[in-house]
Amino acid sequence: MKNIIGIIVEYNPFHNGHLYQIEKIKEKYKDSIIIVCMSSSFTQRGDISILNKWDKTKVSILNGVDIVIELPYVFSTQSSDIFAHYSLKLLNSLHIDTLCFGSETENIDEIINCAKTQINNKEFDLKVKEYLSLGINYPTALNKALKDLNNYEIKSPNDLLALSYIKEIIKNNYNIELFNIKRTNDYHDLLDDSNIVSASNIRNRIINNQSIKDKVPQNVYEILKNKNINNDKYFEYLKYKILSEENLEKYLDVDEGLNTRIKSSINKSKSLDELIQNIKTKRYTYNKISRMLNHILCSFTKDENKDLDIEYIRILGFSNKGQKYLNEIKSNLAYPILNKYDTKKYKTLKVEKRITDIYSYIYEDISSDEIKNKPISY
Repeated sequence: MKNIIGIIVEYNPFHNGHLYQIEKIKEKYKDSIIIVCMSSSFTQRGDISILNKWDKTKVSILNGVDIVIELPYVFSTQSSDIFAHYSLKLLNSLHIDTLCFGSETENIDEIINCAKTQINNKEFDLKVKEYLSLGINYPTALNKALKDLNNYEIKSPNDLLALSYIKEIIKNNYNIELFNIKRTNDYHDLLDDSNIVSASNIRNRIINNQSIKDKVPQNVYEILKNKNINNDKYFEYLKYKILSEENLEKYLDVDEGLNTRIKSSINKSKSLDELIQNIKTKRYTYNKISRMLNHILCSFTKDENKDLDIEYIRILGFSNKGQKYLNEIKSNLAYPILNKYDTKKYKTLKVEKRITDIYSYIYEDISSDEIKNKPISY
């Protein structure tokens, strides 16, 4: 019997660690279909994807993935819980039976216990509110509450995402097993020079004109070797947007009172990173502010975010085996596969078109490929 394996990814960029994960899946599940649910032009923390969605799809298929589906921007640039909710909703609709993810923890029983505490222990929410009232950010409040109730801390980004994934599976009673693979490197280590390093490490190397040849598969290197990661244009247009808007609080994640702080910070900031640091407080994490600024740049409002849900499954690419599987299940899907690029019919696609146009203008032009909407196949 085939195993249908789901992975939730950003591939910013695809590297040797991702290849290691795919190889481990194939080693454990000999006859499997691997489906990845992938964010497109911007990441969960609001960063530009240095590989465009079509290049990410191409290298995914070339390196062993069978089906690539898109996680729309409206879900992919939000908090870990929302990111996990819609990713798993899409993967479950394609009938995965196993979710594979990386974690800093080898034994995930403690994370499972923490997920159950969040869902079932009424004291958890009270403790989180108590810590938030002290002016700290949500991830820190969550971690302190879990420490109080479970005597276990979850601080690393991958373990926090794992917590969100597990909560979604439990809450929705999905028939999905877990397969976690312990990370072989430190997410924050920008100086590690081994063959498997983090995506942050690789982006840092590209910015500093350092070699990445042994850090990524050859087919990824051929795409990345001439890339120039430069946020200057991003910052330039973000600054214009902030200065030209009277009230920024209509945009998603811009809380009441932040309008003045953002506007006063933009005039004394000379880069995107400096702007984020100037806005940052104990209450707001770097990632939260980065997402917030991306929503401002992309004109993604609170009103536009209301009542959004999965409307379609967008296939970005597939292998021969993946195409065969899609044909087998196409009559048993909760959502239609997107065949026609219809921005009038689908609200999330209308936003995706705008996001692709902005990405194309400030980084790399993929606007014509977006409208063609033709899946990549190998």
